[in-house]
Amino acid sequence: MADKEENSVKITIDSISLGGNLDIPGGAKGIVIFAHGSGSSRFSPRNRFVAGYLQGQGLATLLFDLLTPGEEEIDNQTAQFRFDIEMLAERLVAVTDWVVENPATANLKIGYFGASTGAAAALIAASERPGQTRAVVSRGGRPDLADRALANVKAPTLLIVGNMDSPVIEMNKWALERLDSEKRMELVRGATHLFEEPGTLEEAARLAGEWFSKYLGSNKG
Repeated sequence: MADKEENSVKITIDSISLGGNLDIPGGAKGIVIFAHGSGSSRFSPRNRFVAGYLQGQGLATLLFDLLTPGEEEIDNQTAQFRFDIEMLAERLVAVTDWVVENPATANLKIGYFGASTGAAAALIAASERPGQTRAVVSRGGRPDLADRALANVKAPTLLIVGNMDSPVIEMNKWALERLDSEKRMELVRGATHLFEEPGTLEEAARLAGEWFSKYLGSNKG
């Protein structure tokens, strides 16, 4: 198995510092930046599971906190920041710029994996960094919240939704119609919004892995 470089990183944006976990398998050609969902963090067990799967496919991953510890504390009480999609997208764009400028990741093709409201932030960031973003995957996401940015997304986009998550299915169908890039929507059988049912998160990870390997490249085979 290829050696893997594992780092805790601090990403400074203007006057704030965001914590992250950067994992780079040997020979990686692409990196997936995770944008977590409402009320979550880089320690989200679901995103960490997917990240581990992608690392096994030879892809680097960056999980980071969209909010500072102070903002997270406020958000846990008021939900003030989790639906501030523009702010979340701005931070994701800044983190993307950090990845481009960081010597360890500068040569890696970039993709986004977004969950819940993080999916909207990922799509807005993709529309603002079309030259850098090679692929987007949304899991149980709210791509509809990206709204007017959808038509400007150039990156191939995969929307993964549980087939038992009826309201979110309709939101994803709405967004899919408005995307003007290569696009696909996959329904995971037996899954509700959080993909907690046996085997459903594994299926979402497999679909994401195929999409990212196709558009970012893989060190496998």
